[in-house]
Amino acid sequence: MAHTVPLRAPLDHNGLPHRDPAPAPALVTETSTALGRSYRITPEGMTEIWERLRPYLPAYLTAVHHHPSHLRFEFAPFTGREKEPSTPDVSTDPKLTYGSDDEAERTLRKAARGILDDLYEQAGHQWRDAAYVADLRKTVGDAGARWQAYEREAKALESAYGYLRTPEAAAEWPSALSRLVDAQDRAKAAAAAFDERAWEIARVHDTHLYADLGHVAALAAAGYPEAKAWHITSADDYGRSYYSKWDTGVPLTERVRRLIEQQDNHVAKVGRLSGTATG
Repeated sequence: MAHTVPLRAPLDHNGLPHRDPAPAPALVTETSTALGRSYRITPEGMTEIWERLRPYLPAYLTAVHHHPSHLRFEFAPFTGREKEPSTPDVSTDPKLTYGSDDEAERTLRKAARGILDDLYEQAGHQWRDAAYVADLRKTVGDAGARWQAYEREAKALESAYGYLRTPEAAAEWPSALSRLVDAQDRAKAAAAAFDERAWEIARVHDTHLYADLGHVAALAAAGYPEAKAWHITSADDYGRSYYSKWDTGVPLTERVRRLIEQQDNHVAKVGRLSGTATG
């Protein structure tokens, strides 16, 4: 007696069990990590994303480098005088807006918008550095010459003060003191001249507080590597009428004032102890 055995799967035209083809892998897979959302994108998915983003890619984009966990974008050099890069509004683009009933489509759109955000964020970082450097080039001017003038006068002041400690100074004490006073005045004037330009540079530093470049690196990029030796403090430290003795971030004029005060006190004490004090 024949028996009928039910099949777990229907037979194809060759009489073999028919199997449905494996579903195609998703173009984009989204996962959650401790740092936020992460996307695994297939080559086909990346091709589709770039096609959708094409209308929003900036003219200054020159290359895209694919790394295992991120994309790095190359841009034509910024001058810093262009409009600051910002992510274009894609909320009304039917291929990029978040609204979709299909989960795979929603994930692809989110990944595409994330790539667009990253692109303009990286461009923004480079533009901000370029704008910082451009403003410094406009502002620095003759700061280098003013600093050199100060260094010459500071060295002359040190020499004039040091001479007072030599036996030869005793033979011409009033003249040696007069030369010290002259050197002090010139050092003060040179410090004030440099501070005038340093204050302007400090304001540029404050304006570009969120640039990636540090102060010294930005000045070097602007063409002033020697600026690492310049004494430039915070913009808030300039223009004040009073500094306490505990303040350390003070302009050059205040540093020179403190030095001159120490010199004058020393000279006055020497005069008292030696019996040569006058007035």
